[in-house]
Amino acid sequence: MKTLNIIFGLALLFTITNANAVEGLISVKSPLSAKATMDKFENLAKQKGLNIFARIDHAAGAKKVDKELNPTEVLIFGNPKGGTPLMQCAQTIGIDLPLKALVWEDAQSQVWLSYNDPTYIAARHNVPNCLVATKLSKVLNTLATATVKQ
Repeated sequence: MKTLNIIFGLALLFTITNANAVEGLISVKSPLSAKATMDKFENLAKQKGLNIFARIDHAAGAKKVDKELNPTEVLIFGNPKGGTPLMQCAQTIGIDLPLKALVWEDAQSQVWLSYNDPTYIAARHNVPNCLVATKLSKVLNTLATATVKQ
C-alpha cells in the first residue's frame, strides 16, 4: 500500500505542474480535448453546487478579428458560501472573484486546465492564514483532478 501511495504521489507530481511557471497558477495536464476538458469541468462544478456565470471562448473571439488562437476557454464560477468567507478575510479579494478556470491547448497540442490557487490569492491580499482559502484550494484541486481523470 505504501508503494502505491508513493507511485500515486509521483504521478500526481508529474501531472500537476506550473505550466510556464506563473506564480499562483496551478496547471494540470488533461488527456482530453480542450472542449471535453471544459465541458467536464463545468459539469463537475455544477454538481458541486457552484454557479456558472460565464464561459468565454477566446479562440472564437480571435476568429472574429481574423486572428488565430489555439483552443482557449475561461469558465467564471463561484458560490457565495465560499466567496463571502474568503472576502471576510480581506474584502479586496473581491477583485479576484468569482473564481476562474482556464482550459487551453499549448503549441505542442497538450491541453491544460489552469486556475488561480485560492491560498495564493489570500497571500496576495495579505491574509495568508485565511482558512477558507485552504478549503477552497482543496475543492479546486479535487475538481481539477476529477476533470482530468479518465
